[in-house]
Amino acid sequence: MAARLLQDLALLTPEVALTVTLLVALIADLLFRRNTVVVAGLVVVGLIVTGGFVLGQTGAHAAIFSGMLAVDPFAWFFKLLILLSALLVTVFSLGSVELNAGGRKVGEYYVLLTALTLGIMLMAGANNLLMMYLTIELSSISSYLLSGYTREAPDSSEASLKYVIFGAVSSGLMIYGISLIYGLTGSLAFAEVNRALPAIIARGGSSLLALAMAGILTIAGLGYKISAVPFHWWAPDVYEGAPITITAFLSVASKAGGFALMIRFFKVTFIDTAVASLPSGAWTILPGFDWRQIVVLLSVLTMTVGNLVAIWQNNLKRLLAYSSIAHAGYMLMGLVVLSNDGIAAVMLYFVIYLFMNLGAFYVVMLIANKTGSEDIEDYKGLGSRSPFLAVALAIFLISLTGLPPTAGFIGKLYLFAALVNHEWVWLAVVGALNSVVALYYYVRVLRNTFLRAGDKPGPALATTRLEGTLVLVLLVPTLLLGVYFTPLVDLAQASVKIFGTP
Repeated sequence: MAARLLQDLALLTPEVALTVTLLVALIADLLFRRNTVVVAGLVVVGLIVTGGFVLGQTGAHAAIFSGMLAVDPFAWFFKLLILLSALLVTVFSLGSVELNAGGRKVGEYYVLLTALTLGIMLMAGANNLLMMYLTIELSSISSYLLSGYTREAPDSSEASLKYVIFGAVSSGLMIYGISLIYGLTGSLAFAEVNRALPAIIARGGSSLLALAMAGILTIAGLGYKISAVPFHWWAPDVYEGAPITITAFLSVASKAGGFALMIRFFKVTFIDTAVASLPSGAWTILPGFDWRQIVVLLSVLTMTVGNLVAIWQNNLKRLLAYSSIAHAGYMLMGLVVLSNDGIAAVMLYFVIYLFMNLGAFYVVMLIANKTGSEDIEDYKGLGSRSPFLAVALAIFLISLTGLPPTAGFIGKLYLFAALVNHEWVWLAVVGALNSVVALYYYVRVLRNTFLRAGDKPGPALATTRLEGTLVLVLLVPTLLLGVYFTPLVDLAQASVKIFGTP
């Protein structure tokens, strides 16, 4: 027993390292109240060390702590993505006027950001219904506090309160769904639930009805985490009221953790492993409960509502919030096809989405630092006042639209290809039409930036060398992955090929 525990702890070293980072940062905040850069520096070092431990687990494939957590290539891929997001956002935060206004000491901000990262990392490996719920709660509590961190902002407290209310409702729905699954199967482990489901489905009647209700309630909880329609109502207000850095992190890392958890839950729990053709990567759903129809509906609603409502937004942060909702709809298409190549396309899309979405939010933050505004009307004349930021923003928005030669085009290409290969042509067409709608509101921003002059000519917006470097760190992959993407595709496919528990 002791030997097994030590083996499990050895495979948990990334999470342990991040926990130690959290504690060290908390103590450093008490000791260096006047210098929060020290706390941020410790968090950066801790994230890099944690990333090193994750890289050291390349190829690992095990279930630890009685199968509650999976350590496999699938979790490995998402952990690296989450850590990279956290590292970039931590560095962004050091230059945020919004966070550091008035000489505010924000050491606890970096502690909470580390706790949020830890919760999302655990979500990527959760392999048990109870662990699924606990990891969502761990990340959610930190998210509630961070979304209302800038208390003096007029909409900050409202954003945090709405986040708490919607989070509590979704948690209640999910825990009720989990309790129904446990009552039906007598187990909380995904794999054991999968083995018990055929007998329950064969009985039919009230058991099948209870299973369908449990699945819908659980999907509701997961849909809240990825801000899928109709569980998205919290996202626009929270994204607008939260600090830009937290908005960016929630739109990428939190969404990545939610998708990783949703994919594992459906793949391990509802796929018929007795007939699934693993060599070809095709999955076969258990008969009796076709949850795929629910996911199709969520995908279409999410991308359509997100894009249509974004058209009417004047605040750029709120516009990007609805854009983020729409991108969740695109990524849900990869889950619909029930195959390894569909999930690999989602994973590829997430890496590309990280660079282009964080890049867009970072440029918005830099402009807000210098102008004090996030309104699209105040972007008039930006092309002449700051050509570098204007061109960078244009590239990020073009990539978010999915136009070549940017990486966003490759991400959508692989998603649409997976749909067409599995005869979901109509869904690919819906996705393509939604991309056309997205082009309209992104071009609206670019029109103000390059083609319209402001009422009063404003001063030039200069960037520091560090700010310019960070923009390039996000800009270069957004362009490079549009022309050279094979290694990333191979990595995504290899990470999902042996997906599952041993």
